[in-house]
Amino acid sequence: MSQTIINTKVLPFKATAYKDGEFVEVTEADLAGKWAVFVFYPADFTFVCPTELGDYADFYPKLQEMGVEVYSVSTDTHFTHKAWHDASETIKKIKFPMIGDPTGAITRNFGVMIEEEGLALRGTFIIDPEGYIKVAEVHDNSVGRSAKETFRKVQAAKYVAEHDGEVCPASWQPGEETLTPSLDLVGKI
Repeated sequence: MSQTIINTKVLPFKATAYKDGEFVEVTEADLAGKWAVFVFYPADFTFVCPTELGDYADFYPKLQEMGVEVYSVSTDTHFTHKAWHDASETIKKIKFPMIGDPTGAITRNFGVMIEEEGLALRGTFIIDPEGYIKVAEVHDNSVGRSAKETFRKVQAAKYVAEHDGEVCPASWQPGEETLTPSLDLVGKI
């Protein structure tokens, strides 16, 4: 059984991303001091991927309001990301960095590389301002994700980070009651 990635620090990386009509360098240092969501996907110019990335593009302003940056990552190059951005109405909506990982280094660091294909699984990772992975979710490539659910998980992760000793129950939404783990709760929920 492999060790979990939860509560481990993001490993150092350096990559080129396509963002707002430019190629920009992105490193782990860019994550410092803010929440981040990494969205790994198999490849540009495919079928499920644009539906997911379009969904994340729609939620991006809400995530930005919370101080969260989104990074999409595939093993395509940043040049391919630009070409896809230019060719697809759905992908044109994307304002967040689209990281190219042609060597697969970042994809391997997050444990989502399909070695025999050179592609990433659908992996979603929520990273705290100190660079620690707080949520890791990996899907088979035939199963698309929901940006709305990722948004809720970011809200919950931020809440527990800001409220020491409290935890969020299933399907928790902001404003709802949380739990404070104690001996008194054991067997009573």
